[in-house]
Amino acid sequence: MDDPESYHLTLTSDGTVVMQGWWPARSTAERKFLSWIGSYSAIADARIVLTEQDDDGTERVLQQWPNDDA
Repeated sequence: MDDPESYHLTLTSDGTVVMQGWWPARSTAERKFLSWIGSYSAIADARIVLTEQDDDGTERVLQQWPNDDA
């Protein structure tokens, strides 16, 4: 069974957490990530980060918006 908090999505504005969500399925978290970009990208200094939590509790960034690599 998937951990209900395996995938963590965070929306921040100017470094302050505005909203968070957790999902057990990566596919759901990725759909939410895209949805949040469409819904919240107009917020000043918005940043959206999707992470995956490993068994030891370490979070690894899977996707982020805006993408700093661009």
